[in-house]
Amino acid sequence: MKGGYESLVWLRDKDGKEYACYLDDIRGDIRTKEELTDEERASCLDVSQIVGTERW
Repeated sequence: MKGGYESLVWLRDKDGKEYACYLDDIRGDIRTKEELTDEERASCLDVSQIVGTERW
C-alpha cells in the first residue's frame, strides 16, 4: 500500500535536484536518480514541481 511519508525514498540527480519515489517502486539500495531504470524514474516525482521551489 502506498501512502505516508515513511513509504517515500528521497533521491537526487547529478545536478542536485530532489526526487521523491515510493519505496515499493524501486529496487535495492539506490542513491541517485541516474541509478534508476526508466520504469522506476517514471514513478518518481520532482520535488520542485510538488512544492513549487527548487529547494524547500
